[in-house]
Amino acid sequence: MTQDGIKASVLQPALIESLFAAFQRIVAAYCLLFGVFYWIRLIGYFPGPLWRFDTMPVEWQVVSVTLAALYPVAGIGLWMTASWGPVIWFICAAIEIVMYGVMGGVFGSRWMLVASYILIALLYIGFRAALVWHARQTRK
Repeated sequence: MTQDGIKASVLQPALIESLFAAFQRIVAAYCLLFGVFYWIRLIGYFPGPLWRFDTMPVEWQVVSVTLAALYPVAGIGLWMTASWGPVIWFICAAIEIVMYGVMGGVFGSRWMLVASYILIALLYIGFRAALVWHARQTRK
C-alpha cells in the first residue's frame, strides 16, 4: 500500500505489457538496422551494380528509396511503442514479402526473411491477443 491507499502493484505494468514493449523494441532495433542497410545501398558504399543507386535497375531504386525512408520511421514508432509504429513496420514487411516472395524472379528469393516477417507478425498478433485477454481479466 502507498500513502494514498492504492496498491503499488496496480501502478506497475503487467509482465505481458513489459514483454510486449521489449518485443517492440527488439523489432525496432532491426528496423533501424535495415534502414541503415538500405541507406548504405543508396549511397554506394560497396562496389557492385546493386550497391549504387545510379547503377541499380529501376525496380531496385524504387524499393530501396521507399524502404530507406520507411524503416527508420517504423523503428522510431516501435521504439516509442506508438500505435503507428507497427503499421509502418507492416508496410515495410509487406513490401519485402512481395519483393522476395512473390517477385523472387526479379529481386531474388530470401525465404528466411519472408518467414521471419511472418513469424514476427504472428508474435505481434499473439501479444495483442494476450493483452486483450489480460485487460478483460483485470476488469473482472
